Amino acid sequence: MARNLKVLSAGAVQQGLSRVAEAFRLNGAGNIEIEFATAPAIAKRMAAGYPTDVVVAPPDFLDTFTTTGLLASQIVPLGRIGVGVMVRAGAPLPGIASIAEFKQSLRIAEQIIYNQASTGIYLDKLFHRLGVAAELEAKTTRYPDFAAVRNHVVNGHGNAIGFGATTVIAESAGKGVAFVGPLPMEIQNYTAYAAALTATASDGAAPFMNYLATSAAKSILRSAGIE
Repeated sequence: MARNLKVLSAGAVQQGLSRVAEAFRLNGAGNIEIEFATAPAIAKRMAAGYPTDVVVAPPDFLDTFTTTGLLASQIVPLGRIGVGVMVRAGAPLPGIASIAEFKQSLRIAEQIIYNQASTGIYLDKLFHRLGVAAELEAKTTRYPDFAAVRNHVVNGHGNAIGFGATTVIAESAGKGVAFVGPLPMEIQNYTAYAAALTATASDGAAPFMNYLATSAAKSILRSAGIE
């Protein structure tokens, strides 16, 4: 019996990718084990020779490992995901309909919480661009992954604002957080995601890559908020 395919993936696409993997399995094409991690954690595992067939991450990240020979050159685009805002369930919703409202909400928030991955990197740059970085620094907490950000928001108190990929925030609705909405369009940032075979991928990994490129898989991804 062939072993399960192993996929190492960024967490933002968890809901959509898990659904695609299940559809692939139901089609009789094989079982897939997916491990979700942040980009820094994926990079460490790749460098350490972690056994993986497929890696799902932003294209720039994949390109880095393609040049070192750890990944195959061909990638399959999956879609893009924006940045969203969340608060503790039951807390007042901050205004984010415009840049002015968003800046005011940041200023009056007691806590700002976000991750150290692609979302957090963008937010650092955005807050500097909006001229509020210095004001927010003392009340900002950053965590390695979204789960820790969500837990902080859920277990926090007062007027706290958390950030994350829109997909994972929406997925967490009803689990102690409320999805306020995406960032205003003028300052929205989309992170693209794609899949690539590793240089040591098993023969059975190619059919899964082919499936990711089908209209059926794309439809599943869109239903999970991956545009």
